[in-house]
Amino acid sequence: MKYHRIDNRLFIKNREKFTAKMKSKSIAVFNSNDLYPIGADSVMPFQQARDIFYLSGVDQEESILLLFPDALDPKHREILFVKETNEHIAIWEGEKLSKEAGFEVSGIKTIYWLSDFNKVFFDLMTEAENIYFNTNEHYRQAVETETREDRFIKWCKEKFPAHKWEKSNPILQEIRGVKEQQEIDLIEHACSITEKGFRRVLNFVKPGVWEYEIEAEYIHEFIRNRSRGFSYTPIIASGFNANVLHYIENNQQCKDGDLILMDVGASYANYTSDMSRTIPVNGRFTQRQKDIYNAVLKVKNEATKLLVPGTIWAEYHVEVGKLMTSELLNLGLLDKADIQNEDPNWPAYKKYFMHGTSHHMGLDTHDYGRLKTPMEANMVFTVEPGIYLPKESMGIRLEDDVVIQPTGEPVNLMKNIPIEIEEIEDLMNS
Repeated sequence: MKYHRIDNRLFIKNREKFTAKMKSKSIAVFNSNDLYPIGADSVMPFQQARDIFYLSGVDQEESILLLFPDALDPKHREILFVKETNEHIAIWEGEKLSKEAGFEVSGIKTIYWLSDFNKVFFDLMTEAENIYFNTNEHYRQAVETETREDRFIKWCKEKFPAHKWEKSNPILQEIRGVKEQQEIDLIEHACSITEKGFRRVLNFVKPGVWEYEIEAEYIHEFIRNRSRGFSYTPIIASGFNANVLHYIENNQQCKDGDLILMDVGASYANYTSDMSRTIPVNGRFTQRQKDIYNAVLKVKNEATKLLVPGTIWAEYHVEVGKLMTSELLNLGLLDKADIQNEDPNWPAYKKYFMHGTSHHMGLDTHDYGRLKTPMEANMVFTVEPGIYLPKESMGIRLEDDVVIQPTGEPVNLMKNIPIEIEEIEDLMNS
């Protein structure tokens, strides 16, 4: 890993929060991700399953975390299983976690080699009545690949059919949604790396550059600041491309007079940032571009104020829709007849702003977190309104990451990233 080691007290606290919500006489198991093949002898760069990382800090493949708060032997109340390392592995793949290093990372005292898992697990299951399975129940999940977690669940159901099954995900949705200060600090650090990338790009962009060259500038700055790279596939969308919400080809030349919508974010220590900025290719906004831009910025600023404890996510989006409708009326993009005749299930403003405004973020760009219960302090959300005008080959989206506070407005973790028109123009022309 490129990042500095995280204080293991974060992971100790996270485990305490999880086990406090488990039923008695229950075991919970969390598996690392697989190494996914590309072809021949190649695999994709490893990324750890977020739940085992959240609970242990372990960031390598072939690892298992077991939690059993009611184990008769105290040393078996939390166990980490890691792949046994040796000199051959160290030479060919690099150093892996030893038992001592596993304790330093996680704070877990009992660490076994992975080869001991079946024997230890069988013994502990004779004491347990329930087994918590870690299924992915995120509202946007669309995973088709069978994971290591999936294979474990199949195996466990065959071997232990008499045990009752419970779900880890509802607990994780609750506790991962509310961040510890250490987590907020890590997200803020990822945001600061994103800021460095954006400022670099402001000095680089000019008519004639290619979208992929801008992408390259970002990744250069991210990696040189200890980031693994992008939190998600970057969007560098110039001109008409900005109207394709998930445009990722990044293969077009940026033309004089066009805008570039950039939706990018650096990751740091598996924590994410998620930024959108829209800038003029030639360093100067036209008056029309300024009018649309300032409307989006106004909606973002007003929407941010609504993110307070007690807010309901679905109701929040209704209110943001009202804010956007007002701006679209002012711009002449909608008229009163459009509002009077709108479909309640697809309001008139959706013609120009068709996506949501906010989502949880943290270890995942679209992070776990409850959406049907009131918002709480220390939840981290994006705020990302946009206006898209395909006929004008223009799309503008602005996005920051904010932390809900116990009272008052959220704290903007991207407050230092330029967003006002005058600052962007000054930096691009300096």
